Amino acid sequence: MNDYRFTVLDVAAEPDAVAPQLTARLRIEETTGQQIHAIVLQCQVRIEPQRRRYDPAEQDALRGLFGERERWADTVKPFQWMQCNTTVRGFTGRTETDLPLPCTYDLEVIGTRYLHALDAGDIPLTFLFSGTVFTRGGTVFDVQQIPWACEARHALPVAVWRRMIASYFPNAGWLRLGSDMLAELAGYRSRHGLVSWDETIQRLLTAADGTTP
Repeated sequence: MNDYRFTVLDVAAEPDAVAPQLTARLRIEETTGQQIHAIVLQCQVRIEPQRRRYDPAEQDALRGLFGERERWADTVKPFQWMQCNTTVRGFTGRTETDLPLPCTYDLEVIGTRYLHALDAGDIPLTFLFSGTVFTRGGTVFDVQQIPWACEARHALPVAVWRRMIASYFPNAGWLRLGSDMLAELAGYRSRHGLVSWDETIQRLLTAADGTTP
């Protein structure tokens, strides 16, 4: 039986992708010496928030996800961030390959809300690997499955994620609104002759605070 070992060497921001993306550099080892023709690799990436500490500002920002601090022993649990895949070219012994990690800045997504709340430090990640391995068996190919026990941990610096988001959305963010609410905002903007959405939201916040613009 083949024996596979996975290591995440690095995770870097991808500057030239069409949409926000990190790229994980993987090392894959097959320890029995079998010639690997190809691997159709699948990966589930989980965030393990219980594996790091949080300063008071981060605790406040995470209250919407995990509740009050005294409840965190029950609420701070691993959660899935994304699923991704790639095809690995043939090798014998070991190889290195890139695994694309597509990201979103939608603040309704749990993973993005969590990452947005962090100021510094590392994001504790676990990569859970699965997929299909094609090996040479005489004149035909043998097909095997990657064991479910194959996984790797990686500490992703918060700064890497922030640089990646800043390169795609400089000094900006996204909020998803219902269609009715968006229509009301658009009507308010039009009635008051406001130029931008920033100006529209600022006018409403100023009115709510009872201060003079």
